[in-house]
Amino acid sequence: MGLIHIDLFTTLDGVAQAPGGPDEDPADGFEFGGWQAPLIDEVVGEQIQSGMAGMDALLLGRRTYDIFAAYWPHQHGDIAQLFNRIPKYVASRQAPTLEWADSTLLGPDVAAGVRELRDRHENTHVIGSLNFVQTLFAEKLFDRLTLWVYPILLGSGKKVFADGVVPTNLTLIEPVLASPKGAVLQRYALAEGTPDVGDMSAGEPEG
Repeated sequence: MGLIHIDLFTTLDGVAQAPGGPDEDPADGFEFGGWQAPLIDEVVGEQIQSGMAGMDALLLGRRTYDIFAAYWPHQHGDIAQLFNRIPKYVASRQAPTLEWADSTLLGPDVAAGVRELRDRHENTHVIGSLNFVQTLFAEKLFDRLTLWVYPILLGSGKKVFADGVVPTNLTLIEPVLASPKGAVLQRYALAEGTPDVGDMSAGEPEG
């Protein structure tokens, strides 16, 4: 069975809106589009490339799909070649026209659609797509969560856990990596069960 990967770039206060450029997503008057650009370095670039190893499908929300479809078909680097070659699946409540080659609408039953993608592909990646990601979190319809956390605070903007999440266990599956400019890579796998609780005071030393 294949894996569903969620890949997100976020600030320390959880903002993940428009990391790539000023015009990427100016919704709600967001003024910090492109906040990631000054913090990119070789380590981040190398890890982004290596994190795409084995990717054989993209699953995107409608807004992110439109952004990608307007940009990547006109690029020629390694990432562009990968994105343009593999199948693209789009989660949308409407019936948009999908002009990017090899694009397919996911369908109204998200859970069934994700199960089908797991059967069809080894590594399906969800990049950005914050609104759609909330559904995946709520239904636990993912297997891996990769976060690049950047050392800035924006105070406003769409957030990774904007609507809260159901209690969920995650397992850190590789050592945390920090880049020279302070971005921190955290890669998790979905784990079974819900978080346990305890009583820290029971183990307090006397005196």
